[in-house]
Amino acid sequence: MGAELILAIDQGTTGTTVAVFDKACQLRSKATTEFPQIYPNPGWVEHNPDDIWTSVLVSIEKAFSGTDLSKQDIRSIGITNQRETTVVWDRETGTTLHNAIVWQCRRTAPLCEHLKNQGYEPLIKERTGLVLDPYFSGTKIAWLLENMEAAKSRARNGELCFGTIDSFLINRLTGNQKHLIEISNASRTMLMNLVDLQWDLELCDLLGIPVDVLPRICSSSKVVGTTIGVKGLPDGIPICGIAGDQQAALFGQACFAPGQVKCTYGTGAFLLMNTGADRVVSNHGLLTTVAWRIGDVVTYALEGSVFIAGAAVQWLRDGLGCIEQSEQVEALAAKVPSSEGVVFVPALTGLGAPKWRPHARGLISGITRGTTAAHLARATLEGIAFSVRDVVLCMQNDAQTALDAIRVDGGASANNLMMQFQSDILSTLLLRPKVIETTALGAALLSGLGVGTWENTQELEDLFEVEREFCPQADPKELEKWISAWEAAIEKA
Repeated sequence: MGAELILAIDQGTTGTTVAVFDKACQLRSKATTEFPQIYPNPGWVEHNPDDIWTSVLVSIEKAFSGTDLSKQDIRSIGITNQRETTVVWDRETGTTLHNAIVWQCRRTAPLCEHLKNQGYEPLIKERTGLVLDPYFSGTKIAWLLENMEAAKSRARNGELCFGTIDSFLINRLTGNQKHLIEISNASRTMLMNLVDLQWDLELCDLLGIPVDVLPRICSSSKVVGTTIGVKGLPDGIPICGIAGDQQAALFGQACFAPGQVKCTYGTGAFLLMNTGADRVVSNHGLLTTVAWRIGDVVTYALEGSVFIAGAAVQWLRDGLGCIEQSEQVEALAAKVPSSEGVVFVPALTGLGAPKWRPHARGLISGITRGTTAAHLARATLEGIAFSVRDVVLCMQNDAQTALDAIRVDGGASANNLMMQFQSDILSTLLLRPKVIETTALGAALLSGLGVGTWENTQELEDLFEVEREFCPQADPKELEKWISAWEAAIEKA
Protein backbone atom coordinates (compact mmCIF):
# COMPACT_ATOMS: atom_id res chain seq x y z
CA MET A 1 0.00 0.00 0.00
CA GLY A 2 1.46 3.36 -1.04
CA ALA A 3 0.68 6.89 0.06
CA GLU A 4 -2.91 7.83 0.81
CA LEU A 5 -4.06 9.85 -2.21
CA ILE A 6 -6.95 12.17 -2.93
CA LEU A 7 -7.95 12.66 -6.55
CA ALA A 8 -9.46 16.08 -7.30
CA ILE A 9 -11.42 16.65 -10.51
CA ASP A 10 -11.36 20.35 -11.41
CA GLN A 11 -13.82 20.62 -14.28
CA GLY A 12 -13.38 24.09 -15.77
CA THR A 13 -14.72 26.12 -18.66
CA THR A 14 -12.02 25.33 -21.20
CA GLY A 15 -10.64 22.08 -19.83
CA THR A 16 -10.50 19.56 -17.03
CA THR A 17 -7.59 19.28 -14.60
CA VAL A 18 -7.13 16.20 -12.49
CA ALA A 19 -4.82 16.75 -9.52
CA VAL A 20 -3.52 14.13 -7.12
CA PHE A 21 -2.68 15.22 -3.56
CA ASP A 22 -1.24 13.33 -0.62
CA LYS A 23 -1.98 13.70 3.09
CA ALA A 24 0.62 16.47 3.42
CA CYS A 25 -1.29 18.50 0.79
CA GLN A 26 1.57 18.01 -1.66
CA LEU A 27 0.57 18.04 -5.30
CA ARG A 28 1.91 14.70 -6.52
CA SER A 29 0.69 14.89 -10.10
CA LYS A 30 -1.70 16.78 -12.34
CA ALA A 31 -2.89 16.73 -15.93
CA THR A 32 -5.15 18.97 -17.98
CA THR A 33 -7.20 18.16 -21.05
CA GLU A 34 -8.89 20.91 -23.05
CA PHE A 35 -12.13 20.44 -24.96
CA PRO A 36 -13.90 22.44 -27.70
CA GLN A 37 -15.94 25.56 -27.09
CA ILE A 38 -19.12 25.80 -29.15
CA TYR A 39 -20.57 29.16 -30.26
CA PRO A 40 -23.85 28.48 -32.13
CA ASN A 41 -24.86 32.14 -32.25
CA PRO A 42 -23.38 35.47 -31.12
CA GLY A 43 -23.34 35.52 -27.33
CA TRP A 44 -24.18 31.81 -27.06
CA VAL A 45 -21.69 29.38 -25.49
CA GLU A 46 -22.11 25.61 -25.27
CA HIS A 47 -20.14 22.47 -24.38
CA ASN A 48 -20.73 18.90 -25.48
CA PRO A 49 -21.17 17.06 -22.14
CA ASP A 50 -19.56 13.95 -23.60
CA ASP A 51 -16.48 16.04 -24.41
CA ILE A 52 -16.39 17.09 -20.76
CA TRP A 53 -16.66 13.48 -19.54
CA THR A 54 -13.98 12.34 -21.98
CA SER A 55 -11.68 15.12 -20.75
CA VAL A 56 -12.15 13.84 -17.18
CA LEU A 57 -11.23 10.27 -18.13
CA VAL A 58 -8.25 11.35 -20.23
CA SER A 59 -6.94 13.64 -17.48
CA ILE A 60 -7.16 10.83 -14.91
CA GLU A 61 -5.06 8.58 -17.14
CA LYS A 62 -2.54 11.34 -17.86
CA ALA A 63 -2.22 12.20 -14.15
CA PHE A 64 -1.14 8.66 -13.28
CA SER A 65 0.79 7.84 -16.46
CA GLY A 66 4.55 7.79 -15.99
CA THR A 67 4.34 8.15 -12.20
CA ASP A 68 4.83 5.71 -9.33
CA LEU A 69 1.35 6.52 -8.06
CA SER A 70 -1.28 3.80 -7.92
CA LYS A 71 -5.00 4.27 -8.43
CA GLN A 72 -5.50 1.62 -5.78
CA ASP A 73 -4.26 4.18 -3.22
CA ILE A 74 -7.01 6.73 -3.99
CA ARG A 75 -8.81 7.26 -0.69
CA SER A 76 -11.49 9.54 -2.12
CA ILE A 77 -12.47 11.71 -5.08
CA GLY A 78 -13.27 15.41 -4.76
CA ILE A 79 -15.06 17.47 -7.41
CA THR A 80 -15.01 21.15 -8.22
CA ASN A 81 -16.62 22.61 -11.28
CA GLN A 82 -17.72 25.50 -13.45
CA ARG A 83 -20.84 26.37 -11.53
CA GLU A 84 -23.83 27.67 -13.48
CA THR A 85 -23.29 25.57 -16.61
CA THR A 86 -26.46 23.57 -17.18
CA VAL A 87 -26.99 19.99 -18.39
CA VAL A 88 -30.13 17.92 -18.91
CA TRP A 89 -30.05 14.14 -19.29
CA ASP A 90 -32.39 11.15 -19.47
CA ARG A 91 -32.96 9.75 -15.98
CA GLU A 92 -33.06 6.12 -17.12
CA THR A 93 -30.19 6.05 -19.64
CA GLY A 94 -28.01 8.94 -18.46
CA THR A 95 -27.84 10.21 -22.05
CA THR A 96 -27.62 13.98 -22.37
CA LEU A 97 -30.29 15.60 -24.53
CA HIS A 98 -28.63 18.87 -25.54
CA ASN A 99 -25.27 20.57 -25.34
CA ALA A 100 -24.55 22.06 -21.94
CA ILE A 101 -25.39 25.76 -21.77
CA VAL A 102 -22.30 27.44 -20.33
CA TRP A 103 -22.31 30.05 -17.58
CA GLN A 104 -20.99 32.63 -20.06
CA CYS A 105 -23.96 32.16 -22.42
CA ARG A 106 -26.23 35.17 -22.82
CA ARG A 107 -29.10 33.56 -24.75
CA THR A 108 -31.57 34.06 -21.92
CA ALA A 109 -31.04 37.82 -21.70
CA PRO A 110 -34.51 38.48 -23.25
CA LEU A 111 -36.16 36.26 -20.63
CA CYS A 112 -34.28 38.05 -17.87
CA GLU A 113 -35.34 41.42 -19.25
CA HIS A 114 -38.96 40.23 -19.36
CA LEU A 115 -38.82 39.08 -15.74
CA LYS A 116 -37.23 42.39 -14.71
CA ASN A 117 -39.97 44.30 -16.49
CA GLN A 118 -42.53 42.20 -14.61
CA GLY A 119 -40.92 43.31 -11.35
CA TYR A 120 -39.51 39.97 -10.20
CA GLU A 121 -35.87 40.98 -9.65
CA PRO A 122 -36.29 42.10 -5.99
CA LEU A 123 -38.02 38.81 -5.14
CA ILE A 124 -35.27 36.76 -6.76
CA LYS A 125 -32.53 38.70 -5.00
CA GLU A 126 -34.28 38.41 -1.63
CA ARG A 127 -34.79 34.65 -1.95
CA THR A 128 -31.54 33.61 -3.64
CA GLY A 129 -28.98 36.36 -3.01
CA LEU A 130 -28.46 36.63 -6.77
CA VAL A 131 -29.23 39.23 -9.39
CA LEU A 132 -31.51 38.44 -12.30
CA ASP A 133 -29.02 37.65 -15.04
CA PRO A 134 -28.47 35.04 -17.79
CA TYR A 135 -25.34 33.97 -15.87
CA PHE A 136 -27.31 31.70 -13.53
CA SER A 137 -28.77 28.27 -14.21
CA GLY A 138 -32.47 28.95 -13.68
CA THR A 139 -33.22 30.67 -16.97
CA LYS A 140 -30.93 28.22 -18.79
CA ILE A 141 -33.06 25.30 -17.55
CA ALA A 142 -36.20 27.16 -18.60
CA TRP A 143 -34.73 27.68 -22.08
CA LEU A 144 -33.81 24.00 -22.46
CA LEU A 145 -37.24 22.79 -21.37
CA GLU A 146 -38.87 25.22 -23.76
CA ASN A 147 -36.69 24.36 -26.74
CA MET A 148 -36.19 20.59 -26.50
CA GLU A 149 -38.96 18.49 -27.99
CA ALA A 150 -41.47 17.25 -25.39
CA ALA A 151 -39.05 18.27 -22.65
CA LYS A 152 -41.60 19.90 -20.35
CA SER A 153 -43.93 16.92 -20.29
CA ARG A 154 -41.00 14.54 -19.83
CA ALA A 155 -39.70 16.69 -16.99
CA ARG A 156 -43.10 16.63 -15.27
CA ASN A 157 -43.16 12.84 -15.63
CA GLY A 158 -39.81 12.56 -13.89
CA GLU A 159 -38.00 11.32 -16.99
CA LEU A 160 -35.39 14.12 -17.13
CA CYS A 161 -32.65 15.28 -14.79
CA PHE A 162 -31.20 18.76 -14.56
CA GLY A 163 -27.76 19.23 -13.13
CA THR A 164 -24.85 21.58 -12.91
CA ILE A 165 -21.52 19.99 -13.81
CA ASP A 166 -21.00 18.54 -10.32
CA SER A 167 -24.35 16.76 -10.69
CA PHE A 168 -23.39 15.48 -14.12
CA LEU A 169 -20.04 14.13 -12.91
CA ILE A 170 -21.54 12.51 -9.79
CA ASN A 171 -24.07 10.81 -12.06
CA ARG A 172 -21.39 9.51 -14.43
CA LEU A 173 -18.99 8.45 -11.67
CA THR A 174 -21.73 6.47 -9.91
CA GLY A 175 -22.94 4.68 -13.02
CA ASN A 176 -26.10 6.79 -13.37
CA GLN A 177 -27.13 5.95 -9.79
CA LYS A 178 -27.13 9.39 -8.16
CA HIS A 179 -28.92 12.64 -8.95
CA LEU A 180 -27.47 15.19 -6.52
CA ILE A 181 -26.25 18.77 -6.43
CA GLU A 182 -23.84 20.18 -3.86
CA ILE A 183 -25.18 23.15 -1.90
CA SER A 184 -22.78 25.85 -3.16
CA ASN A 185 -23.66 24.88 -6.72
CA ALA A 186 -27.36 24.81 -5.86
CA SER A 187 -27.02 28.38 -4.57
CA ARG A 188 -26.02 29.43 -8.12
CA THR A 189 -29.15 28.16 -9.84
CA MET A 190 -31.41 31.10 -8.91
CA LEU A 191 -33.81 28.46 -7.57
CA MET A 192 -32.54 27.75 -4.04
CA ASN A 193 -33.84 29.75 -1.10
CA LEU A 194 -30.90 30.97 1.00
CA VAL A 195 -32.92 30.85 4.22
CA ASP A 196 -34.13 27.24 4.31
CA LEU A 197 -31.53 26.01 1.76
CA GLN A 198 -34.19 24.16 -0.24
CA TRP A 199 -35.63 24.58 -3.72
CA ASP A 200 -37.99 27.56 -3.78
CA LEU A 201 -41.27 26.31 -5.25
CA GLU A 202 -42.49 29.80 -6.16
CA LEU A 203 -39.35 30.55 -8.19
CA CYS A 204 -39.52 27.15 -9.88
CA ASP A 205 -43.11 27.88 -10.85
CA LEU A 206 -42.16 31.36 -12.07
CA LEU A 207 -39.67 29.84 -14.52
CA GLY A 208 -41.85 26.87 -15.43
CA ILE A 209 -39.44 24.31 -13.99
CA PRO A 210 -40.98 21.12 -12.53
CA VAL A 211 -39.41 20.28 -9.19
CA ASP A 212 -39.11 16.64 -10.30
CA VAL A 213 -36.30 17.62 -12.69
CA LEU A 214 -34.17 19.04 -9.87
CA PRO A 215 -31.51 17.05 -7.95
CA ARG A 216 -31.37 16.52 -4.20
CA ILE A 217 -29.19 19.10 -2.43
CA CYS A 218 -26.24 17.63 -0.52
CA SER A 219 -23.44 18.90 1.73
CA SER A 220 -19.95 19.89 0.63
CA SER A 221 -17.89 17.39 2.65
CA LYS A 222 -19.82 14.14 2.84
CA VAL A 223 -19.66 10.83 0.98
CA VAL A 224 -22.40 10.95 -1.69
CA GLY A 225 -21.64 7.73 -3.55
CA THR A 226 -18.88 5.48 -4.87
CA THR A 227 -17.40 4.84 -8.28
CA ILE A 228 -19.18 2.28 -10.42
CA GLY A 229 -17.92 1.19 -13.84
CA VAL A 230 -15.69 4.20 -14.48
CA LYS A 231 -13.09 3.43 -17.13
CA GLY A 232 -9.63 3.48 -15.59
CA LEU A 233 -10.75 3.66 -11.94
CA PRO A 234 -11.43 0.93 -9.38
CA ASP A 235 -15.01 0.51 -8.23
CA GLY A 236 -15.89 1.60 -4.72
CA ILE A 237 -13.88 4.82 -4.35
CA PRO A 238 -15.87 7.28 -2.17
CA ILE A 239 -16.96 10.48 -3.90
CA CYS A 240 -16.71 13.11 -1.21
CA GLY A 241 -15.81 16.79 -1.17
CA ILE A 242 -17.69 18.87 -3.72
CA ALA A 243 -17.92 22.62 -4.24
CA GLY A 244 -18.33 25.10 -7.05
CA ASP A 245 -14.96 26.22 -8.35
CA GLN A 246 -14.86 29.58 -6.62
CA GLN A 247 -16.04 28.25 -3.28
CA ALA A 248 -13.48 25.46 -3.58
CA ALA A 249 -10.76 28.05 -4.19
CA LEU A 250 -11.87 29.98 -1.10
CA PHE A 251 -11.52 26.76 0.90
CA GLY A 252 -8.22 25.87 -0.76
CA GLN A 253 -6.86 29.29 0.18
CA ALA A 254 -7.64 28.49 3.84
CA CYS A 255 -10.04 31.43 4.04
CA PHE A 256 -11.87 29.82 6.94
CA ALA A 257 -12.44 33.00 8.98
CA PRO A 258 -15.01 35.74 8.25
CA GLY A 259 -13.43 38.66 6.41
CA GLN A 260 -10.81 36.63 4.56
CA VAL A 261 -10.81 37.16 0.79
CA LYS A 262 -9.47 35.39 -2.28
CA CYS A 263 -9.45 36.19 -5.99
CA THR A 264 -9.17 33.43 -8.59
CA TYR A 265 -7.90 34.38 -12.05
CA GLY A 266 -9.12 31.75 -14.47
CA THR A 267 -11.34 32.07 -17.54
CA GLY A 268 -13.05 34.77 -15.49
CA ALA A 269 -11.94 36.42 -12.25
CA PHE A 270 -13.89 35.74 -9.08
CA LEU A 271 -13.56 37.50 -5.76
CA LEU A 272 -15.08 35.88 -2.65
CA MET A 273 -15.18 37.01 0.97
CA ASN A 274 -15.99 34.57 3.75
CA THR A 275 -18.86 36.11 5.76
CA GLY A 276 -19.30 33.19 8.17
CA ALA A 277 -22.86 32.59 9.35
CA ASP A 278 -24.00 36.02 8.10
CA ARG A 279 -25.83 36.37 4.80
CA VAL A 280 -24.49 39.80 3.87
CA VAL A 281 -26.84 41.59 1.48
CA SER A 282 -25.04 43.62 -1.16
CA ASN A 283 -26.12 47.13 -2.11
CA HIS A 284 -23.49 47.32 -4.85
CA GLY A 285 -24.29 44.53 -7.29
CA LEU A 286 -22.47 41.69 -5.55
CA LEU A 287 -23.92 38.27 -4.79
CA THR A 288 -24.74 36.52 -1.55
CA THR A 289 -23.94 32.84 -1.92
CA VAL A 290 -23.26 29.67 0.03
CA ALA A 291 -19.55 29.01 0.49
CA TRP A 292 -19.91 25.47 1.87
CA ARG A 293 -21.78 23.30 4.34
CA ILE A 294 -19.82 20.95 6.58
CA GLY A 295 -22.03 18.89 8.85
CA ASP A 296 -24.83 21.20 9.96
CA VAL A 297 -22.72 24.37 9.74
CA VAL A 298 -23.30 26.61 6.73
CA THR A 299 -20.76 29.26 5.74
CA TYR A 300 -21.78 32.10 3.43
CA ALA A 301 -19.78 34.34 1.12
CA LEU A 302 -20.03 37.65 -0.70
CA GLU A 303 -18.98 37.35 -4.34
CA GLY A 304 -18.18 39.48 -7.34
CA SER A 305 -17.76 37.89 -10.76
CA VAL A 306 -15.70 39.25 -13.67
CA PHE A 307 -16.80 37.22 -16.67
CA ILE A 308 -13.64 37.63 -18.77
CA ALA A 309 -10.09 37.36 -17.39
CA GLY A 310 -7.91 34.60 -18.82
CA ALA A 311 -10.40 34.34 -21.68
CA ALA A 312 -9.21 37.78 -22.84
CA VAL A 313 -5.68 36.42 -23.12
CA GLN A 314 -7.04 33.44 -25.05
CA TRP A 315 -8.70 35.93 -27.40
CA LEU A 316 -5.33 37.62 -27.98
CA ARG A 317 -3.95 34.17 -28.77
CA ASP A 318 -6.75 32.63 -30.83
CA GLY A 319 -8.63 35.62 -32.19
CA LEU A 320 -5.82 38.04 -32.98
CA GLY A 321 -2.78 35.77 -33.14
CA CYS A 322 -0.70 38.14 -30.98
CA ILE A 323 0.81 35.20 -29.08
CA GLU A 324 1.10 31.48 -29.68
CA GLN A 325 0.65 30.42 -26.05
CA SER A 326 -1.21 32.20 -23.26
CA GLU A 327 1.90 32.19 -21.05
CA GLN A 328 3.66 34.46 -23.56
CA VAL A 329 1.41 37.43 -22.79
CA GLU A 330 3.52 38.60 -19.84
CA ALA A 331 6.72 38.75 -21.87
CA LEU A 332 4.91 40.58 -24.69
CA ALA A 333 3.36 43.10 -22.28
CA ALA A 334 6.73 43.66 -20.60
CA LYS A 335 8.22 44.95 -23.87
CA VAL A 336 6.65 48.35 -23.14
CA PRO A 337 6.82 50.28 -19.85
CA SER A 338 3.13 51.18 -19.99
CA SER A 339 0.05 50.80 -22.18
CA GLU A 340 0.55 54.48 -23.22
CA GLY A 341 -3.13 55.36 -22.88
CA VAL A 342 -4.54 52.20 -24.47
CA VAL A 343 -7.43 50.85 -22.39
CA PHE A 344 -9.09 47.48 -22.96
CA VAL A 345 -12.45 46.76 -21.32
CA PRO A 346 -12.75 42.94 -21.54
CA ALA A 347 -16.55 42.81 -21.74
CA LEU A 348 -16.48 40.10 -24.40
CA THR A 349 -19.58 38.38 -22.96
CA GLY A 350 -21.15 41.33 -21.17
CA LEU A 351 -20.26 42.82 -17.81
CA GLY A 352 -20.73 40.99 -14.52
CA ALA A 353 -20.40 42.59 -11.10
CA PRO A 354 -20.95 45.34 -10.28
CA LYS A 355 -22.43 46.65 -13.57
CA TRP A 356 -24.44 43.57 -14.64
CA ARG A 357 -24.86 44.69 -18.25
CA PRO A 358 -25.40 41.55 -20.38
CA HIS A 359 -25.41 43.54 -23.62
CA ALA A 360 -22.09 45.32 -22.97
CA ARG A 361 -19.29 44.41 -25.37
CA GLY A 362 -15.53 44.69 -25.31
CA LEU A 363 -13.93 48.03 -26.05
CA ILE A 364 -10.41 49.19 -26.87
CA SER A 365 -9.71 52.92 -26.65
CA GLY A 366 -6.68 55.18 -26.88
CA ILE A 367 -5.14 53.52 -29.96
CA THR A 368 -2.63 55.59 -31.91
CA ARG A 369 -0.38 54.97 -34.88
CA GLY A 370 2.30 53.91 -32.44
CA THR A 371 0.18 51.26 -30.70
CA THR A 372 1.71 47.79 -30.92
CA ALA A 373 0.73 44.27 -29.92
CA ALA A 374 2.74 44.82 -26.73
CA HIS A 375 0.58 47.81 -25.76
CA LEU A 376 -2.55 45.76 -26.41
CA ALA A 377 -1.21 42.86 -24.33
CA ARG A 378 -0.42 45.18 -21.44
CA ALA A 379 -3.82 46.87 -21.71
CA THR A 380 -5.45 43.44 -21.60
CA LEU A 381 -3.74 42.54 -18.33
CA GLU A 382 -4.55 45.96 -16.91
CA GLY A 383 -8.19 45.63 -18.00
CA ILE A 384 -8.50 42.38 -16.06
CA ALA A 385 -6.98 44.01 -12.98
CA PHE A 386 -9.24 47.06 -13.23
CA SER A 387 -12.31 44.82 -13.52
CA VAL A 388 -11.27 43.14 -10.28
CA ARG A 389 -10.70 46.53 -8.66
CA ASP A 390 -14.29 47.54 -9.38
CA VAL A 391 -15.48 44.46 -7.49
CA VAL A 392 -13.10 45.04 -4.56
CA LEU A 393 -14.41 48.58 -4.03
CA CYS A 394 -17.98 47.30 -3.89
CA MET A 395 -17.04 44.47 -1.53
CA GLN A 396 -15.35 46.88 0.88
CA ASN A 397 -18.46 49.05 0.88
CA ASP A 398 -20.83 46.12 1.48
CA ALA A 399 -18.68 44.60 4.21
CA GLN A 400 -17.89 48.06 5.64
CA THR A 401 -14.24 47.16 6.01
CA ALA A 402 -10.99 47.64 4.12
CA LEU A 403 -9.25 44.52 2.91
CA ASP A 404 -5.90 43.89 4.60
CA ALA A 405 -4.82 41.34 1.99
CA ILE A 406 -6.18 39.30 -0.89
CA ARG A 407 -5.10 35.72 -1.52
CA VAL A 408 -4.72 35.14 -5.26
CA ASP A 409 -4.75 31.94 -7.28
CA GLY A 410 -5.61 30.47 -10.66
CA GLY A 411 -3.46 30.17 -13.76
CA ALA A 412 -3.21 33.91 -14.47
CA SER A 413 -2.02 34.63 -10.93
CA ALA A 414 1.37 33.31 -12.09
CA ASN A 415 1.63 36.49 -14.19
CA ASN A 416 3.88 38.66 -12.01
CA LEU A 417 3.35 41.79 -14.09
CA MET A 418 -0.42 41.62 -13.70
CA MET A 419 -0.25 40.75 -10.00
CA GLN A 420 1.99 43.76 -9.31
CA PHE A 421 -0.35 46.04 -11.26
CA GLN A 422 -3.29 44.58 -9.34
CA SER A 423 -1.61 45.34 -6.03
CA ASP A 424 -0.77 48.86 -7.23
CA ILE A 425 -4.29 49.86 -8.26
CA LEU A 426 -5.83 48.28 -5.14
CA SER A 427 -3.18 49.64 -2.75
CA THR A 428 -3.49 46.24 -1.12
CA LEU A 429 -1.15 43.36 -0.33
CA LEU A 430 -1.57 40.26 -2.51
CA LEU A 431 -0.56 36.81 -1.24
CA ARG A 432 0.14 34.06 -3.77
CA PRO A 433 0.30 30.55 -2.27
CA LYS A 434 2.82 27.89 -3.19
CA VAL A 435 0.01 25.83 -4.72
CA ILE A 436 -1.92 28.06 -7.13
CA GLU A 437 -4.16 25.15 -8.14
CA THR A 438 -6.24 26.07 -5.10
CA THR A 439 -9.53 25.18 -6.78
CA ALA A 440 -8.46 21.55 -7.06
CA LEU A 441 -6.81 21.76 -3.63
CA GLY A 442 -10.06 22.99 -2.08
CA ALA A 443 -11.94 20.00 -3.48
CA ALA A 444 -9.23 17.70 -2.17
CA LEU A 445 -9.34 19.28 1.31
CA LEU A 446 -13.13 19.00 1.50
CA SER A 447 -12.84 15.41 0.32
CA GLY A 448 -10.17 14.51 2.87
CA LEU A 449 -12.16 16.10 5.69
CA GLY A 450 -15.17 14.02 4.71
CA VAL A 451 -13.31 10.69 4.83
CA GLY A 452 -11.14 11.47 7.86
CA THR A 453 -7.79 12.20 6.22
CA TRP A 454 -7.78 15.45 8.22
CA GLU A 455 -9.70 16.13 11.40
CA ASN A 456 -10.53 19.85 11.14
CA THR A 457 -9.84 23.13 9.34
CA GLN A 458 -7.18 24.17 11.86
CA GLU A 459 -5.10 21.23 10.68
CA LEU A 460 -5.55 22.48 7.11
CA GLU A 461 -4.73 26.10 7.95
CA ASP A 462 -1.38 25.00 9.33
CA LEU A 463 -0.53 23.57 5.89
CA PHE A 464 -1.10 26.87 4.02
CA GLU A 465 2.12 28.40 2.60
CA VAL A 466 2.70 31.72 0.79
CA GLU A 467 5.05 31.67 -2.21
CA ARG A 468 5.19 35.44 -2.91
CA GLU A 469 3.82 38.73 -1.68
CA PHE A 470 3.03 41.70 -3.95
CA CYS A 471 3.11 45.11 -2.26
CA PRO A 472 1.74 48.39 -3.73
CA GLN A 473 4.42 50.47 -5.48
CA ALA A 474 2.55 52.85 -7.80
CA ASP A 475 3.04 56.61 -7.85
CA PRO A 476 -0.25 58.20 -6.65
CA LYS A 477 -0.42 60.62 -9.61
CA GLU A 478 0.06 57.81 -12.11
CA LEU A 479 -2.54 55.77 -10.26
CA GLU A 480 -5.08 58.57 -10.50
CA LYS A 481 -4.48 58.87 -14.24
CA TRP A 482 -4.90 55.13 -14.82
CA ILE A 483 -8.14 54.99 -12.85
CA SER A 484 -9.61 58.00 -14.67
CA ALA A 485 -8.91 56.47 -18.08
CA TRP A 486 -10.46 53.16 -17.02
CA GLU A 487 -13.63 54.73 -15.63
CA ALA A 488 -14.14 56.73 -18.82
CA ALA A 489 -13.70 53.63 -20.99
CA ILE A 490 -15.96 51.24 -19.09
CA GLU A 491 -18.91 53.63 -19.33
CA LYS A 492 -18.70 53.32 -23.13
CA ALA A 493 -18.63 49.50 -23.19
